[in-house]
Amino acid sequence: MMLASAAAAALEGMPDPGTGQPTRDLRQAAELVDVLVLLREKTEGRRTPEESKVLDEVIYGLQLRYVEATRRPG
Repeated sequence: MMLASAAAAALEGMPDPGTGQPTRDLRQAAELVDVLVLLREKTEGRRTPEESKVLDEVIYGLQLRYVEATRRPG
């Protein structure tokens, strides 16, 4: 779930070392979500039902947060 954590951090914004202000990286977040979707596709049929459920929920949640992030300024 490191990819999911990295995507969430990119969506929420990491503090800029110079200013201390959070800076979002929507491009990086989108790329990480795409990697998770690819991982889901490539592991189809080799995951337990629980793993599939968690992965689906994580991807769905990140996709929703991405849409919300693209709609708000900053």
